[in-house]
Amino acid sequence: MKYRQIGTDPATRRQVSVLSLGAMLFGTRTDEKTSFAILDRYVEAGGTFIDTSNNYAYWINDGQGGESERVLGRWRASRGIGDEITIATKMGARPLAPGTGYVENGEGLSPEAIRVAAEQSRERLGMDRLPLLYAHVEDPSTPLARTVEGFASLVAEGTVGLLGVSNHWAWKVERARAIAAAAGLPRYEVLQYSHSYLRRRTDQPDALSPDGAYGIVDGNLLSYVRDDPSLALVAYTPLLSGAYVRDDKPFGRDLDHAGTPVRLAALAEVVAQTGATANQVVLSWLIGGETPVVPLVGASSVAQLDESLAAVDLELTPAQRARLDGAH
Repeated sequence: MKYRQIGTDPATRRQVSVLSLGAMLFGTRTDEKTSFAILDRYVEAGGTFIDTSNNYAYWINDGQGGESERVLGRWRASRGIGDEITIATKMGARPLAPGTGYVENGEGLSPEAIRVAAEQSRERLGMDRLPLLYAHVEDPSTPLARTVEGFASLVAEGTVGLLGVSNHWAWKVERARAIAAAAGLPRYEVLQYSHSYLRRRTDQPDALSPDGAYGIVDGNLLSYVRDDPSLALVAYTPLLSGAYVRDDKPFGRDLDHAGTPVRLAALAEVVAQTGATANQVVLSWLIGGETPVVPLVGASSVAQLDESLAAVDLELTPAQRARLDGAH
């Protein structure tokens, strides 16, 4: 395994594995026995960065979520897992009532919601301190300064370490960071967004914004992270839910554009040269790029996880990376 640092403050920064394990479906579609086996294999391979959320996976059973955190809490207790494993969780997108969704009935990012969510996550995970807590989705109804203050109060108390942000417009991330800096408060340092080798359209309105999808990495976000080495970028859905290795390539409307076949052709060439799978080449491309990215991979079996773990040791040549980067 390889590792990198996230965060800058000696009191909160972490050394984490360059491959993160997503636990979204643990406790729902992935049963507890299988979840434990995947987690055990990940740690055995040197993995130290596990991702969850307080709303995972509410849509499976029309609940509010929390199943994933509970499974991780039971796994931690049964294995004696301590602070050596960084478990990141998220808040802000938990439905306030079963049978509803976060778009119309989410908890939001008020200081009160942040405090309650963090306390509940710590209880489910069995942790005194959350090493990394993300703002999961934007909350237009709460002023950014209030959200900044809410997160900062938990860091000051020592119940939260690093702060992260996911699914926000880049300008809102920068504005929140500027507000925090001006007040001498901790800033978002880890950014989690959807990112893969194929480039998704961001101009199509979605349920969260009529202006387009703001949870997808685009040029604005990439240039922002590249310009500030203190920021760490975590990529969720890097393997497009298995689409790279399916014959029918079910990519959806956001990848239905002229650039997709061009990049797929470049990917196929590198796959043939390396003898690796398409998934492994994509993960290696993310990990070893000029702007390093921590891919966040899911797994429903140990075999799936092993395929992703092998990508850590796959070194693309400069020529292969140039071929992938140059496909437009």
